[in-house]
Amino acid sequence: MLDFRASGVLLHPTSLPSRFGIGDLGENAYQFVDFLANGDQQIWQILPIGPTGYGNSPYLSYSALAGNPLLISPEILQQQGWLTQEELQHLPDFPLDQVDFEGVIRTKIPLLRQASDRFKAQAVDEEKAKFQRFCDRQNDWLSDYALFMSLKDAHQGRAWNQWTEDIASRKPQAMVEWAAKLADDIFFHKFVQYQFFSQWKSLKEYANEKGVQLFGDIPIYVAHDSVDVWAHREIFQLEPDTGEAALMAGVPPDYFSETGQLWGNPVYNWEALEKTNFKWWIRRVEAILEYVDIIRIDHFRGFQAYWAVPQGETTAIKGTWLDAPGDNFFQLLDKQLGKLPIVAEDLGVITPEVENLRDKFGFPGMKILQFAFDSDRGNGFLPYNYTDRNCIVYTGTHDNDTTVGWFNERSPEAQANVVDYLGCVGNDGIHWAMIRLALSSVGNTAVLPFQDILGLGTDAKMNTPSQATGNWGWRCRQEAFNDELSGRLKHLTYLYGRAPIDRD
Repeated sequence: MLDFRASGVLLHPTSLPSRFGIGDLGENAYQFVDFLANGDQQIWQILPIGPTGYGNSPYLSYSALAGNPLLISPEILQQQGWLTQEELQHLPDFPLDQVDFEGVIRTKIPLLRQASDRFKAQAVDEEKAKFQRFCDRQNDWLSDYALFMSLKDAHQGRAWNQWTEDIASRKPQAMVEWAAKLADDIFFHKFVQYQFFSQWKSLKEYANEKGVQLFGDIPIYVAHDSVDVWAHREIFQLEPDTGEAALMAGVPPDYFSETGQLWGNPVYNWEALEKTNFKWWIRRVEAILEYVDIIRIDHFRGFQAYWAVPQGETTAIKGTWLDAPGDNFFQLLDKQLGKLPIVAEDLGVITPEVENLRDKFGFPGMKILQFAFDSDRGNGFLPYNYTDRNCIVYTGTHDNDTTVGWFNERSPEAQANVVDYLGCVGNDGIHWAMIRLALSSVGNTAVLPFQDILGLGTDAKMNTPSQATGNWGWRCRQEAFNDELSGRLKHLTYLYGRAPIDRD
């Protein structure tokens, strides 16, 4: 797994072009796969693909296992007969470079409901049987998810611990009564997941046929307002009376924030999880392997020790490091599922214990070139200091500014140091110089944010850590998938020994 030289591109599907205001799993996703294949890229890295809640963050999803309904392609639904051509006309004038999430929701959710109603009324027996097989196969999470989302709609979007006590605590009689009352909505949410899985499976098969592997992301934590916490309260550290997070997740002050990052997610009750042989976590890993070929575990260091902040704090400063049983978990994961293609997001406050856990299981770590120029020559992110090829080299990640934006924000002296190191010549621009540095490094894998390939500035950054709103909206345009760019990538990929070869 990732034990040979290869390269790829980071682009979340919501950033793809489409006429529906947000990227989806339709024609443009296939065109992007073609762009990657034409440029000899073997990896497409994405962010988490679950249904998003407040702030539209893919790291705050209503479910660890479900797919984001906004990624479903209405055009594919129309091709299948569940929507009409007329229903896809007269769309709003969506912005081309940013996602208007509220406008997209107002447009796409009614279309999905129309498709669900038509499927329910008109699907032939074979189609209904296929849908039922999907529901049966995914029933261990799908029934809870569909009921949870229906309950949120019935409670005007309020968090689960603000519902009436009987259904918030999942009392059996209340579960039966609400399931009967919300049967139509439950069918809709199951239908949406069926369509998401079907469209994603087709895209993944196409990518794999083109020699492109999908590189997905598991956030270590789940949102408090999620079906996972509602249905599995015993594996999270919650206040018994209110259901609020007793201990909140985050990180102490770091490169990104002087007050740390207070994410607000409830941390795990690892003792309770271990008593179940980590059943919930192992099912989570099994589920994402249906979507992707490679898994990045976000905030990997939380498997060795995690920062826990008491309820009521407004920053992450007053937290405590608590030990986690990551060694036991990964041993059991290996035993049950075999050696898996896992990448460790090992950024931030990393201790020798975290590095030992990562290395014991052979997980590649991450090297970020934007971090390489802010200290001395011993900086571990400078490529000449890499002691292990088993790593993934990035110009930057979704949490960084674009390379052009990062460079422009540096002082003239700091810019001169970067240029001196890179030996920039000609009119390539700082982004191509950094791309060359990533591709030429000894790291087995290099991944390039698409914004850096396009040479875009700060306006195109995906996320500002510790900023709750205004993120995740950047979109590219269709003309970006052009032969000149893919040809340039192909040339550099071959030049630095990352082009595909026959390994049979």
